[in-house]
Amino acid sequence: MSTPIGNLEDITYRAIRTLGEVDIIAAEDTRQTLKLLNHYNIKKKLVACHEHNEQEAAKGLIDQMQQGQNVALVSDGGAPLVSDPGFRLVSMAVEQGLEAVPIPGACAAIAGLCGAGLPTDRFMFCGFLPKKKGKLREALESVKDVQATLIFYESPKRVLKVIEGMTEVLGDRKAVLAREITKIHEEFLRGALSEIAKELNSREGVKGECTLIVGGSEDQTPDFGSLENVIKAEVAKGELSASKLSAKLAKQFGIEKKKVYAMVLAAKDAE
Repeated sequence: MSTPIGNLEDITYRAIRTLGEVDIIAAEDTRQTLKLLNHYNIKKKLVACHEHNEQEAAKGLIDQMQQGQNVALVSDGGAPLVSDPGFRLVSMAVEQGLEAVPIPGACAAIAGLCGAGLPTDRFMFCGFLPKKKGKLREALESVKDVQATLIFYESPKRVLKVIEGMTEVLGDRKAVLAREITKIHEEFLRGALSEIAKELNSREGVKGECTLIVGGSEDQTPDFGSLENVIKAEVAKGELSASKLSAKLAKQFGIEKKKVYAMVLAAKDAE
């Protein structure tokens, strides 16, 4: 069942009632879940079920359910299984013919999408991206041509590096960084990926849970005014040939290389 992602009021009546009725609560972090239970004065048996013990914990929980016990599965916040533990437990329960009942509620991906202001008719949840640079690039290349709004989860320590990687692979797309959703310091940073990166670079650090929403491939309108300014600056530096500079900026802005090449040559002639 879904639990609050920050504000403890973001939980349904049904979820509170169910937590009070089940025999066991399987939690990603029992300490975190205990805060929620104490807030609503619910006292139940807690069992840890996280990414490091899920396979083993699931077997014990399945045994309990086969003996007639009711188990509620929760993560630290939001919907379990959505970039959180729980898939193995639910999969095993279904295989054993046990009933798996979803109890909907808060989810950072959907909350972030609803507040982003980007298209919502089609979207793709991508979860957390790989940490290694090569794998990160591969993952971004795989969604580069997806014609839907892309939703990512990211840690505050890595989000700036990820945004810079996105700019290189996807181009300088429209995006929104939703930080600390539903919490006191909730913030939505909107703009091109490069603009969000610039804002984050101006800060001492980034804190809080981050949801990154990025426009799909069909939603991008090339900003030729911005591109022209970048070309002038790069040509003035004189560090790259016209061909290499065109290739770099075509990828960054998501524009056909020959169009960028023509703009680079025009800038060189003007200089």
